[in-house]
Amino acid sequence: MDSAHVDDVSTRYAEFAEYEVRGRTPVYLSWARGIADDPATCELIARLPRIKRQPVLVFAAARHAGASETEDYAAFREFLHTNWHRVEQIALTHSTQTNEAKRCAVLLPFLSLLPGPLSLVEVGAAAGLCLYPDRYAYRYELGGGHTYELQPAELATSVTPAEVPVLECDLRDGVPRPRSLPEIVRRGGVDLAPIDPADPDSRAWLRSLIWPGQQAERVPRLDAALDIAAADPPNIITGDLVEQVEAAVAACPAGSTPVVFHTAVLGYLEHPERAEFVRRVTELCGTAGAVWISVEGVTLLPEIAAQVPESIRRHKGIFVVAVNGRPLATAHGHGDWVRALDMP
Repeated sequence: MDSAHVDDVSTRYAEFAEYEVRGRTPVYLSWARGIADDPATCELIARLPRIKRQPVLVFAAARHAGASETEDYAAFREFLHTNWHRVEQIALTHSTQTNEAKRCAVLLPFLSLLPGPLSLVEVGAAAGLCLYPDRYAYRYELGGGHTYELQPAELATSVTPAEVPVLECDLRDGVPRPRSLPEIVRRGGVDLAPIDPADPDSRAWLRSLIWPGQQAERVPRLDAALDIAAADPPNIITGDLVEQVEAAVAACPAGSTPVVFHTAVLGYLEHPERAEFVRRVTELCGTAGAVWISVEGVTLLPEIAAQVPESIRRHKGIFVVAVNGRPLATAHGHGDWVRALDMP
């Protein structure tokens, strides 16, 4: 969804409830619906800069400040109004940098089709946890009770199995099974405020971004992925992803395939910046031999959305996987499933 640039707070929170959290987290569903129908709280949130009004950011900031994970909206509302100064400061000084390593399970089938070795360039990288698709284990559900697993063999002697995140994902409707993990010779990217995977405060903030009810699954995975990144930090340029994408690609070693990718990032750019990024990365596909993989909300990139069946575009919570601007699959935003698109 184009979630970062909706001016009307009530509308934004109502859409978040309907399209993003319904059926996934009762706590956020209660909070979002409550705010959508609460003019005083909408007015409070509207004081934030537009880019800081996102439900995920406001809710994470509230929990980081000590809000209980309760479905009682009245109790949450009281906390929010009483502690608004603290919540506001956290929101102003932090960003929505959800680093979900499980998104690699969506990327892997498409990465495995590319000629290697690969140089990964993640724009909006945060701590760069999606830059390690070769360091994770995978368990794909194929339907009918069948599974398909991949394990990074080189980790067997240096990391115990418990420390290797196992990314579970449903592989649906013709998405190719990745036959092997990619060979990666460089892990790089761009972010306005890169996260140090070894920093305790940054790790605590990333935990606050995990939705209520999902901590038992996602926190251990997050911690294990952060440990992997801390042991082998990626090369992330601090700066604007539009302005720095060429520099990040230029740093890729000769003989490798540069892969520029992003997941749930471009919604934080204004429309002109988004269009300029698309122009630049498309040019890099021609001049530098780069491959561009986008995993974004279904309506976020008009050129890609126009190629997707209208019946799918109506589902605002769905993400589209596109390679070089051509949509190939739909996906769950946090990597739970990926489904091939039946394209003409």
